[in-house]
Amino acid sequence: MRFLTLSLALLASLIPAQAHDLIPAKESGVVLFKGATLHTVSQGVLPQGDLLIADGVIQAVGPTLDAPADAEVIDLSGHHLYPALIALDSQLGLREIGMVRSTVDTYEVGDHNPQLRASVAFNPDSEVIPTVRRNGIGYAQLVPEGDLLAGRSALVALDGWNLHDSLVQQDTGLHLYWPRADLPQGDVEERKATQQQREARLDELYQSIEAAQRYHQAQDGSLPVDTRWEAMRPLFEGQLTLFIHANDARQIEQALDLVEQYGFPAVIVGGYDAVHVAERLVAMEVPVIYTHANGLPRRIDEPYDHAFALPGLMHDKGITLALAWTGSWDSRNLAFAAGQAVAYGLPAEVALSAITEVPARLLGVEGMGTLAVGQRASLVISDGDLLDMGQGNVTGLYLEGRAVDLDNRHQRLYQKYRQR
Repeated sequence: MRFLTLSLALLASLIPAQAHDLIPAKESGVVLFKGATLHTVSQGVLPQGDLLIADGVIQAVGPTLDAPADAEVIDLSGHHLYPALIALDSQLGLREIGMVRSTVDTYEVGDHNPQLRASVAFNPDSEVIPTVRRNGIGYAQLVPEGDLLAGRSALVALDGWNLHDSLVQQDTGLHLYWPRADLPQGDVEERKATQQQREARLDELYQSIEAAQRYHQAQDGSLPVDTRWEAMRPLFEGQLTLFIHANDARQIEQALDLVEQYGFPAVIVGGYDAVHVAERLVAMEVPVIYTHANGLPRRIDEPYDHAFALPGLMHDKGITLALAWTGSWDSRNLAFAAGQAVAYGLPAEVALSAITEVPARLLGVEGMGTLAVGQRASLVISDGDLLDMGQGNVTGLYLEGRAVDLDNRHQRLYQKYRQR
């Protein structure tokens, strides 16, 4: 009885940490935003511009727009208007409390799980989600974690009653975590054993892909159904992107060998050493989702700010670049990571595109990531530069024409402890 009582108490203590009580937004109708600094992404910055939304879609953008008779007019003079940010390589709604295993649904046992969908574990009531929305993030790519073939990602809007309401696009990519390529600093025998293990892992990966290819080629039904290889059919048909998680230059080179052999559409995720493989990445038209814009150097002989400067160097080399902050609650710092890259050489318009328009393009989602006619009315209103931690105070968020409640647990605790 004491064990049961303790278990129930622990369960009750976790409930507030796993679910928020905010009501998903309703359609806002016709709204005219006037006098804002519009960061359109596709057409640059429009000072003191107007933007009209209706039916969840941007209807007009211009310097001076007339308000329809039924429109709500919002004066944004002195404020900035951006497209809603897209968090790539995210575990939002999949991980609540890292130290509590029952609240972590980011990975599955086994090394070959291409049939798994991260979206089935998504919790739209996660207490973390409102804290992330407060920094302008409206969408997240739910990415499974694991070894080798970890599963498929999905894009969700961060406001909805359930997965059906939140889901924007299923199966935005298959995620492959490339085996490590570096060797330990130990003796010769240890290095030799590690190298053999790495080669065995690569052989295992290639064997799985070859098995999936044979399965795909056997269209006559002569082989028994295998849900793993069924899930990989779109990859061989060029309809599914392979997101390869790799940082070391040797990993990236090996990954590009595989992409070249099979002709998969591919994206490198992580990409710390991508600048050293830039010529090949550009030639093969393989984009990079860089996840270390606010990180530490990975090697002891690198400058302290090496990770900060890499996005600018990649851009200079011609690499198609997106920026991400891998994780759950900490992805709220995505805009500030982009701002850090700007401070170290990445053009501001490229940095903004790297967290809005480019992510939408890499995920194969149309009508998202820019402020243009026909695009989804997903907008962020801020007091100043959204990429500047000192200025980018978000005061409004619209997702497909719906005004989202920006209340969150962090804000409530802040207000509470101000009263002490």
